[in-house]
Amino acid sequence: MEVRPFTIHVPNDVLDDLRQRLGHTRFPDEIPGSGWDYGSNLDYLKALVHYWRTDFDWRAQEEQLNRLHHYKTPVNGLHIHFIHERGIGPSPMPLVMTHGWPSCFFEMTKILPLLTDPGRYGGDPADAFDLVVPSLPGFGFSDHATERGMDVQRVAGLWHTLMTDNLGYPRFAAQGGDIGAGVTSWLGYAHADNLYGIHLTSITRPTPYLGPDATPITAAEQALIDQRARWQQAEGGYAHIQGTKPQTLAYGLNDSPAGLAAWIVEKYRTWSDCNGDVEARYTKDELLTIVTIYWVTQTISSSTRMYLEGVAQWM
Repeated sequence: MEVRPFTIHVPNDVLDDLRQRLGHTRFPDEIPGSGWDYGSNLDYLKALVHYWRTDFDWRAQEEQLNRLHHYKTPVNGLHIHFIHERGIGPSPMPLVMTHGWPSCFFEMTKILPLLTDPGRYGGDPADAFDLVVPSLPGFGFSDHATERGMDVQRVAGLWHTLMTDNLGYPRFAAQGGDIGAGVTSWLGYAHADNLYGIHLTSITRPTPYLGPDATPITAAEQALIDQRARWQQAEGGYAHIQGTKPQTLAYGLNDSPAGLAAWIVEKYRTWSDCNGDVEARYTKDELLTIVTIYWVTQTISSSTRMYLEGVAQWM
């Protein structure tokens, strides 16, 4: 299959429209002093929208991203976007890394140099990887499915074809978190003969087998199950609506950049060890680069559909 270089370039009229929409944001009210208790904080979002409209430099972010090697290639009828950086070492191991939601390939750019050139950072060059970072179908610059069934099992099949047929790696390793953990798990299950191994982070389905002849769970395991149930009650609303009525949600998020930012940034704040200050872990530029990728590609709808397509497999 043809693998062709890809350059990120958002048309000027798309960026002009974004700034105009930001300038006409109709903010809701808020309970005074409520902070983030009801969701995204009004004062913070106003400041972020103002920065996005007046100071955020997408072209600078675009230039930085384009220093990496981006490609597109057809895989089973979809054009998949991915970064492909060759490792610097005697025998780099091929590694495909899969993001989740509301993530995108951009998150991997921080760890990318550490994995491809460990010798530069005090590691052993023998541990270098040939790193492949795809955008999930329906996320960012990859095509989105036009039919039902784009779940983690199907994506695992796409990645297997991408790595073996399109890129020519007969064996490779795989890593993923969130949705990416589901994809990576399916790679290990269905394509073990082609894998050196898998590595998972943010595994989201911790409940063990509890059927007939199951080994009794330990107190620690029960505590984990209980903690997960509490988390789902307090924080799982986004997953429920994305897993049941993503199309209804998409009309607002695809039309309002402020709404899109509120939906995504609140998750980065809640899910990180930032002690309530999201910018203790992510700069405004990092947050807005992620949100802007969703905005300019109009992929919030297709990305949230994965929850309806395959939520039971990985939640």
